[in-house]
Amino acid sequence: MGISSPGIGSGLDVQGIVAKMVALERQPLQQLQVRASGLSARLSAYGQLKSQIANLQDQATKLATPSSWDTMAVSSSNSGAVVGTATSAAAPTAFSMEVNQLARAQSAGSAVLGSGAAVGTGSLKIQLGAWSKGDFTPDVTDGSATFAPGAAPEVSIDITAADDTLAKVAAKINAANAGVNATVLRDAAGERLLVRSSATGEESGFRIQAMDDDGNNADGAGLSRLAFDPENGSNGLSLTQSARDTLATINGVEVKSKNTTFTDAIDGLTLTVAQVTTSPVEIGVKRDTAGGRANITAFVESYNALNNALAAMTRYNPADKSAGTLQGDSTAVGLQSALRQLVGGMGAPGGEFGRLSDIGVQFQSDGTLKVDATKLDAAMAKPDALKSFFSADEAGTSSDGMATRIKDFAAGMLGADGLFATKTKSIQSAVKRNTDDQQRVADRASRREEQLLAQYGRLDANLGSLSALNSYVAQQVTQWNNSKD
Repeated sequence: MGISSPGIGSGLDVQGIVAKMVALERQPLQQLQVRASGLSARLSAYGQLKSQIANLQDQATKLATPSSWDTMAVSSSNSGAVVGTATSAAAPTAFSMEVNQLARAQSAGSAVLGSGAAVGTGSLKIQLGAWSKGDFTPDVTDGSATFAPGAAPEVSIDITAADDTLAKVAAKINAANAGVNATVLRDAAGERLLVRSSATGEESGFRIQAMDDDGNNADGAGLSRLAFDPENGSNGLSLTQSARDTLATINGVEVKSKNTTFTDAIDGLTLTVAQVTTSPVEIGVKRDTAGGRANITAFVESYNALNNALAAMTRYNPADKSAGTLQGDSTAVGLQSALRQLVGGMGAPGGEFGRLSDIGVQFQSDGTLKVDATKLDAAMAKPDALKSFFSADEAGTSSDGMATRIKDFAAGMLGADGLFATKTKSIQSAVKRNTDDQQRVADRASRREEQLLAQYGRLDANLGSLSALNSYVAQQVTQWNNSKD
C-alpha cells in the first residue's frame, strides 16, 4: 500500500496505520448489518403472511355466515321489462307478470306570458293528493274531477310585487319543498311555468289554488293564471300529464305501485319494471348456488396463496444451499402445520359432508387445494348440507363449522395479543437492539480513531524532535572533526 499521509516529523503513514486499526474496530458492524437485513426481511415476511391470513379470514367468514347459503337468485324471461332481487326470506317459486301501465308524475303548464312579465300578487296554496279521474283532460272545468288531499300538509307561498315574475315564482315554489318542481320554459313566444310532481304515483297529484290580490281567483288573470284546481273550475295551468300508479298483474291478479318497484307484492322479493309488456314475463326464484360456489373457489385460492407463501418462506434447497426468509422459524412452520390440520379437518358433526374432499376440494402433494368441478357441482345441489358443513348455526351459538373454526383461528392470530402482534413486536425489539449495537460499535470506533490519531500524533512529533537532535549532533561532530584537521 502506498504512503498516503506521511508524518511530518517521522515520515510514518499515520493516517493509513490508524485507518487499518479502526477498520478492525468496525468489523462487528458487518455482522450486525447482515443481521439487520435479515430482521427486516423477516418483518416484511410476517407482514405479508398477516395480510394473507386476513384475506383467508374474509373468505372463511363468507362460508361461515349462514345467510350466505340462503341467497336467492331471480331470473326473468324479459329483463328489459322486469327484473328482480330476492332476500333469504323469499321462497323458491315461479310466476308470470304483465305490466299494463307505468307510474308517472303529474305535470301542468301555464299559458305563454311575456318575458319577465308581472304575474300578479297574492298567494299560491299547493296540496298533494289524488284526483278522482286519473286521466281527466285539461279542459275539465265542470267539477267532475274531485281531489282527495294526501297526508302531507298544504304549503302556502306568498307572492309579492318583488317576486311576481315567473322565474321568481318558480324559485319560491322550489324553495318551499311542497312536493313539486317548477321550471320556466322560454321560447320565441315568451315564457311558460311548468310544474311537475317530485314523485310518481296517483297520490303524487297536486292542486294549486290561487289567492289572487285582484279579488278573483278563477278569472284567468293575475296570479290565478298559475292555479290548477279543476274541481273548483280554476284552470290557469293546463294539465299535460296526469299522475299514475304502475299497474301490473301477477298470475292474473292485479297489483299496483306508486313507482316502478314492487317491494311487498311477494315476501322477500323486489320487482322493478321498466316498460309495458305485450306478453307475460316469466319470473323464477331459486337458491343461488353460483354465489356459494364462488365463495368456495375464492377460499381455495386464498388458502393456496397462503400455503405457497409459507412454503417459499420456510424452504431449504440443499442443491444450492439457499433458504427462505423464515427457514428454521418454528413459528412459521407451526402456522403452516396448524392451517393444514384445520383445513383438512372435519366439518360440523352429523352432517352429510365430513371433509372438504367430500365436496370435491382435495389436498395435493404440495399442500395446495384443488377443486374437482364435477364433484363440487353435485355438492352445490345440497346448499343446506353445505351450510351445515361450513358455518355456525343460525343463532351463532355453535362454532363447529369448518369455515367457522378457520375464521376464529385467524381472528385469534390477528388480534392485539395474537401471533402476528407478538412476533412483530419481538422482531421490532431485535431491530432496535441491533440498531443500538451498531451505534455503539460506530461510537467506539470513532473514539478509538481519535485516540490513535492523538497517540500517533505525539509519536510523530517526538520522532521529529529526535530526528532534528540527531541532525544537530551529527553536524557538531562534523564541525569538530573538521576543526582538528
